[in-house]
Amino acid sequence: MALQLYIGNKNYSSWSMRPWVLMTQAGIPFEEIMVRFDSFENNSAFKKSLRGISPVGKVPVLVDDGFAVWDTLAIAEYLAERFPEKQLWPADPKARARARSVCAEMHSGFGALRSHCPMNIEASLHDTGRLIWRDQAAVRADMARLCGLWGELLAAQPGKMPDSSAPLLFGHFSIADATFAPICMRIRTYGLPLPADLQAYVDRVTALPGVMAWIQGALAEHDFLDFEEPYRLGR
Repeated sequence: MALQLYIGNKNYSSWSMRPWVLMTQAGIPFEEIMVRFDSFENNSAFKKSLRGISPVGKVPVLVDDGFAVWDTLAIAEYLAERFPEKQLWPADPKARARARSVCAEMHSGFGALRSHCPMNIEASLHDTGRLIWRDQAAVRADMARLCGLWGELLAAQPGKMPDSSAPLLFGHFSIADATFAPICMRIRTYGLPLPADLQAYVDRVTALPGVMAWIQGALAEHDFLDFEEPYRLGR
């Protein structure tokens, strides 16, 4: 039986984006099952669709022959063990530990950036981003940490990879790049400032075929959910 991945709206669901991009970019076949957001109340169509699939009623959920794995980090670890030939984590033990550390930091941190700049791939909210940057010191602090983290990792990589492309966070594509892909989308949507070398990393992530496929899916959606778009009255 093929792997099944339950996801939410591609325009909004940053958590869904991570495993979808990971599997697509790594060439792991799966069946996509879209569970569109309506609300997150217990009686919502969204929650009802996930009953019997996930005990927490959230996306993403990976189902492998009836066995469910939820939470993005758990899904990533499951896939890394299920498909060791894909080398989803770095091969070097210290690099692998560092990759796990930064993914866990992304998973539990950067709360101000996520709260004030919700993912909205279809929108261009640069004016809003300038106000957020001016008024939200916690967002500026999150971005400073992000710049330090990305800068350190990229500086440790060779300038060019064997395929002549510029490096990603651990050289070749890994779980870490999939983990930070939604942050790259936020930076694009809100026009948040970055040094040129880190903006180039955002551009490289955006150009990955798996990320481009997700973006195209997001642009093809026509849902407008006001609770997901606090800065707009319509799409």
